[in-house]
Amino acid sequence: MTFTVTHAQRDGGGVRLRLAGELDLNTAPQLAATIDHLLSDGQVQLLVDLADLTFCDSTGIAAFVRGDNACAAVGGWLRLTGATGRVARVLRMTGLADVFRYDPTADPASHAYR
Repeated sequence: MTFTVTHAQRDGGGVRLRLAGELDLNTAPQLAATIDHLLSDGQVQLLVDLADLTFCDSTGIAAFVRGDNACAAVGGWLRLTGATGRVARVLRMTGLADVFRYDPTADPASHAYR
């Protein structure tokens, strides 16, 4: 399955990234490059929607951690929402669901991620 990452401004500020497909060793650099680009444009609040992500390996997890650290370094944040199945399980098992304030039921358009 092809990996895609798209992004759009959110009402109330920040950017929503939508990931689809498989996030792994081959595709994590694409996510990292998108996060770097957004940060260089001054976007420091990133909500990452994982509803269409079907797989995430340790390299993908590392990309989330790297992105969160980069956002925090400039006073921002990275949050995750929408994960299901295997991806949600990986987030819970690694403890990152708590670190990224992951809420699978939250509406990504809401202001709960401020």
